Amino acid sequence: MANLKEIRNRIASIGSTMQITSAMKMVSAAKLKKAQDAITAMRPYSNKLTELLQNLSATLDGEIGGAYTKSRKVEKVLLVVISSNRGLCGSFNSALVKETTKLIKENYSNKDVYLLTIGKKADDILSKNFKVIENNNAVFDKLTFDNVAKIADQLMQYYTEEKFDKIELIYNKFKNAATQIVTTETFLPIVQKKRNDNNAVKDYIFEPSKVEIVEALIPKSLKTQLYKALRDSFAAEHGARMTAMHKATDNASELRDELLLQYNKARQAAITNEILEIVGGAEALKG
Repeated sequence: MANLKEIRNRIASIGSTMQITSAMKMVSAAKLKKAQDAITAMRPYSNKLTELLQNLSATLDGEIGGAYTKSRKVEKVLLVVISSNRGLCGSFNSALVKETTKLIKENYSNKDVYLLTIGKKADDILSKNFKVIENNNAVFDKLTFDNVAKIADQLMQYYTEEKFDKIELIYNKFKNAATQIVTTETFLPIVQKKRNDNNAVKDYIFEPSKVEIVEALIPKSLKTQLYKALRDSFAAEHGARMTAMHKATDNASELRDELLLQYNKARQAAITNEILEIVGGAEALKG
């Protein structure tokens, strides 16, 4: 009977866990829909803005954009790692940490590397082995363009003041609910597109000049790039959590079914033993 009670307690515990994972799956599914709509709507704007900036800068002589396009010898590198504040999302954060560690060891082994983390999970793990200059957790509480622009302004200031020679973003790009792609992209310096064809811009009349337009577009483009990366990561997080909770619910269901079968077998064996004891006692009284 002690064994039966233990199995019954495990079945009850698994049932409670299934209720939690199922509820988390539904919450993530609802949040994923909003996050997916946001990033899907934003990508065309961000891509077109980048394309416009590249086409304009390709038609101009000299270095346009001042400090933002000026390349320096890379000695100090800043990696902006975008993770999540919460766990229970499968390999979402661990894949990000592995990619960051791999990038530092393979590409920047002889460089002075610093990290700026956005999200609690990356900071908790990476701060043990690498130098983290700052951690931004609160931005996910209210993910707006204005809040992200403040971080982008700070990154641009780091670069213009020559505190870092290169800044890269590392984040999970959203593909679908089951797939997230760990992406590394250069934030600063801006790589200018090589001039090869001016047909893309030759039919436009510019007011003010192309130079002024490019210089105004660069900060806006950088802020949009960071905001898109955070939006991508936010959608990918909910997709990863929904998938992880779906798998957890399925695994718990299988384990519960196995325990129910084991419980029924043990209960049937206990009943059979009781019947045998009763029959044996009755036979003994007759004797």
